[in-house]
This record gives sequence, structure tokens and C-alpha cells, in this order.
Amino acid sequence: MNLRVAVQMDPLESINIAGDSSFALMLSAQERGHAVWHYDVSSIAYDSGRLTAWAAPVTVQRVVGDHFTAGERRRIDLAADIDVILMRQDPPFHLGYISAALLLDRLKGTTLVSNDPREVINAPEKMFVLDYARFMPPTMVARNLEDVREFHARHGAVVVKPLHGNGGKAIFKIDAEGTNLSALFEVFNQTWPEPHMVQPFIPEVALGDKRIVLVDGEFAGAINRRPGEGEFRSNLAQGGYAEAADLTDAEAEICAAMGPELKRRGLVFVGIDVIGGKWLTEINVTSPTGIVAIDKFNGTDTPALIWQALERRHAEMIANSR
Repeated sequence: MNLRVAVQMDPLESINIAGDSSFALMLSAQERGHAVWHYDVSSIAYDSGRLTAWAAPVTVQRVVGDHFTAGERRRIDLAADIDVILMRQDPPFHLGYISAALLLDRLKGTTLVSNDPREVINAPEKMFVLDYARFMPPTMVARNLEDVREFHARHGAVVVKPLHGNGGKAIFKIDAEGTNLSALFEVFNQTWPEPHMVQPFIPEVALGDKRIVLVDGEFAGAINRRPGEGEFRSNLAQGGYAEAADLTDAEAEICAAMGPELKRRGLVFVGIDVIGGKWLTEINVTSPTGIVAIDKFNGTDTPALIWQALERRHAEMIANSR
């Protein structure tokens, strides 16, 4: 069955096609015979029960500098004109992101939205992971400096992260002496209204931070991301580099523990981050990445796995609506 697919994402002109997961998903959809549309989240409108967006039909190809062509942008009905929506705009996860997800949730039973927008709201990356605290390093979520000082005194060097950040941005390491801890927290508290995440610095991060992808709750592949020169952050967006990786026994246990819950929630494409072969640090559900690198090293086709899951879920949704 050919589907009408709309991809809610950032401008196509700005993406790096060599490693962009959304682009890989669009290519795969096209290869499977699905019609692909692109729209910006800011164009969504709700009017008397009708949810629309200004979208353009697109054709994509893996040619640098000439990777897409777009037809005329026009208003489409996201219920009547579209079968599947991929919610793929980049975070940050803020009220604008949440508002758009709540609007898309109104399509439930008519248009399949993935990942499930209501569950994306319920599963912010650095909060949802707290449900699996048994696999995590010691973790504090706070914005009071004295609380953080006590945590730092217990654990020595720590890493401080924005609670709703992405791509490794604004992650800081504070040394065991606490140099600049108070100054950093002043900046964090002035920049973000929410609390912040603090964890002990894990030296094994020098050996890599593994990105593990689960598709509809099942392990699909992994890569190990190592920090670049002079960095402790291993995110590919921050200069890290990737290498092939298998699962450790502890990582397999983590996947088995969360897989059924991810599937139940309709979180079809999820990327989890694990350090040192055992320390779970994030569960990425908003716009996960990494599948291009995984497929490059493993010779797999993760976009096809994702589309198989989406096609199956769409067929089930239609059957249940009859």
C-alpha cells in the first residue's frame, strides 16, 4: 500500500545529507513508493476541527547540492490528505514543541504520527530516562546551588547538562575542585527556567558513548561515538567520530527492560545513549539520529525497519477504525 507521508522538519536546504536520519527516512519512503511532503512546524493551523499545514511535495536524491526538488507549497489537510506524519523537527523541547505535538495528537485514529506526539510529551529525554534509574549513574535534577554543591562533594568531578538540551550542546564538566561551579550555575539559572541535570563525570566516556537504536521496541543497531581531539563530548554534532559496536550484556539488559514500554507508547524510533557499556544516560524520542552511521558500519537498512513498523502500525490503525 502506497502512503502519503508528511515530514515535519527543519528546512531541507540546511541538512547534511551524508548523515541526516530524516533525509534517510525520506529516501526510504520514496523507494517504497510512498509520496513525500515536507512542511515546517510553524505552518500548522487548527481551524474548527481541521488541522492543516503549508506543505510541498518533494523528491529527494543523495546528490550533494542537489538533494531535493519541491513542488508548489500549498495548504493541506493533515487528516484527509496524509496517512503518516514523521515528527522530525529538531529540539529544543519547549512550549512551541509541546504545543505542536498536542495539535498533532488530535489526529489520532485518522493519521499515524510518529513518534506518538502525546508520548513524546510524556517522555522528555532526560526525564523519561529516570524511569530506568537502576541503569543510570547517580543523577541529580536541581537548580539550587547548595544541593548541587552537596552532590559534587559526594562524587567529585561532575557533568552539568540542560534538562531539555540536544546534540551535546551546553554540556559542561566541572572538576573535582569545583572550579567555576557557582558561576556556571548562575549562567544555567539565568538561561533556563527549569532545573538542570548533574551526574558524576564517567572517565569511560573517553572510550565512547554508544548510541543504540530501537525500532518498535526491538534492538536495530548501535555505533560507538568517541570524542574528538580536546573534547569529552562524543556527539557527532560536536566533532565526535563513530565506530562499529556490538551490545554488551548490560546494554542488552537495558534494551530488553525498556523495549516493551517503548512499543506500548508508540515510540517507534528511539535512540538511547550508554557510557562504559552499562551507564544509561538518555532516551532520545523527539528526533533521534544515528541510523546512517549504524547502517554504514553494519550493512543494515534501519530506515526500512522503521518503515516496516510504521506501515504495520498504519494498517492496524485503519483496521481498528472500521
